[in-house]
Amino acid sequence: MLRWWPQVDARSLRADALAGLTGAIILVPQAVAYASIAGLPPQYGLYTAIVPVIVAALFGSSMHLVSGPTAALSLVIFATISPIAEPGSAAYIQHVVTLSFMTGVLMLAMGLARLGFIVNFISHTVVIGFTAGAAVLIAASQLKNLFGLKTPATSSFVETLAGFARELGHTNPWVLAVGGVSLLAGLVTRRHLPQVPYMISAMLVGSVFAAALQSMFGPDLGIATVGAIPRSLPPLSMPDLSAQSLRELGAVAVALTMLSLTEAIAIARAIALKSGQRIDGSQEFIGQGLANLCGSFASSYVSSGSFTRSGVNYTAGAVTPLAAVFSAGLLLLTLVALAPLVRFLPIASMAAILLLVAWSLVDWHHIAAIARTSRAELAVLVVTLLATLFMQLEFAIYAGVLLSLVLFLERTARPSLRDAKPAPGVGAYHFVDRAAEPECPQLKMLFVDGPLYFGAIDHVQRNLRAVDADAPARKHLLLLAPGINFVDSAGADLLAQEARRRKALGGGLYFHRLQPQVVDTLERAGCLDDIGRAQLFAIGDDVVDRIFPKLDPEVCRRCTVRAFRLCRTAPSPA
Repeated sequence: MLRWWPQVDARSLRADALAGLTGAIILVPQAVAYASIAGLPPQYGLYTAIVPVIVAALFGSSMHLVSGPTAALSLVIFATISPIAEPGSAAYIQHVVTLSFMTGVLMLAMGLARLGFIVNFISHTVVIGFTAGAAVLIAASQLKNLFGLKTPATSSFVETLAGFARELGHTNPWVLAVGGVSLLAGLVTRRHLPQVPYMISAMLVGSVFAAALQSMFGPDLGIATVGAIPRSLPPLSMPDLSAQSLRELGAVAVALTMLSLTEAIAIARAIALKSGQRIDGSQEFIGQGLANLCGSFASSYVSSGSFTRSGVNYTAGAVTPLAAVFSAGLLLLTLVALAPLVRFLPIASMAAILLLVAWSLVDWHHIAAIARTSRAELAVLVVTLLATLFMQLEFAIYAGVLLSLVLFLERTARPSLRDAKPAPGVGAYHFVDRAAEPECPQLKMLFVDGPLYFGAIDHVQRNLRAVDADAPARKHLLLLAPGINFVDSAGADLLAQEARRRKALGGGLYFHRLQPQVVDTLERAGCLDDIGRAQLFAIGDDVVDRIFPKLDPEVCRRCTVRAFRLCRTAPSPA
């Protein structure tokens, strides 16, 4: 906060206070709804929107990111902790608090080690696929509450749908009516009154409608409500750091760390594109880590950045992260003053709100764009989505990340090798991609773009040997190499082997504009002697004119291609 504190003045305080008020209004129904997804009492969603929000705002790098409970993290927590303990029980809450502590430690350690770049390897497609799958799971889990059915809670998508289908005949029409009215109110508000928070609208209309039904037809309609929330500050909590607890929650903590940090960084960068701010990934790791670490001692579960609240914070005119602090402070006042009113909120209305949240979680625009542009990315998205539905959620994240990394490695393992020709009328050291033009029968020229590392060796070697297969007399090979940005020891050995092979054939291997760091690697690997420094040409060298004297003059005398400038001085073919 030392970076932005000098910007605080009376004008910024007014703007931040107004943005904080707007955020607090949206946060109340969101926090209660997300706690329901996580299998926690509703007050724990509000607790998670207080201490973690303040700490993340003060120690993060984004000026507009607002942290707190999120739908995806809440779903992962329920899916992974409910098999261990009964949702809502003291043991369940203990595990959730411990998970927040472990996640915070991992995030903080990664931030202090300046590992903010790691989140770049979790592709946006994985997050979109996982979030879409989470949206389907959230919607499926709330169908029983919308229809007033009594089916046991389960983290299995198939079991949830099967239980809903079995009990569908026992639908409570009063509960369904309350849920339907709440859903309709939310949809109408979001479409025709976008300036009014649709969650607040759905919550108020559903509560009033339920009260009206009960006043007209009696209280025994089976319309259950959320229940009262304690009017108190977030109570102190203590994580369970026993060896057994750490073993049980270790894999889940890693998955939550990946998902939470990816959400936070992606949202912070999306807002920064609009505000023009630069985001420090490692500092954001520190902010999120401290937020979860401190939150674990204030009855909070794992938190991250929220796109909805961050977007509202930015559009409401927030100037500094104090807007998030004001939002948490106002929520604290709400918790103390208005908590008892939550007991009038029907569970069916909460289900309707969560259905609207689930719909908004699906990024239809980017899914359509991915489907149009890349089959590989679409495969990653579909695999992640299906894994989210049918696998344990922490392994669904791992599956998406692993597949995206495999596809990334597959692309980097296939450097581009393209035919090159001298640019006409420019000089002997400019080259262009003109594959249709005839080639010199003795000298092959190739653009090489991409790293030469152990994974790319087979692809490059096959392409180099294909030069001989196409034209055995073409013993000289010029690699136009400004696009080779990295070479490891395996790549260095390949280039040295190719140089020795071509010398044995009576030709040579040459390089134009090889990067200095690549030359240094070749020298340290002991491969530069096999290639020869004389075979390395820098920008501005007349590389073709320097290679031309090494060509077989008898072949040149019979050649009709005349590919180079010096070919015009050679004897004409008989």
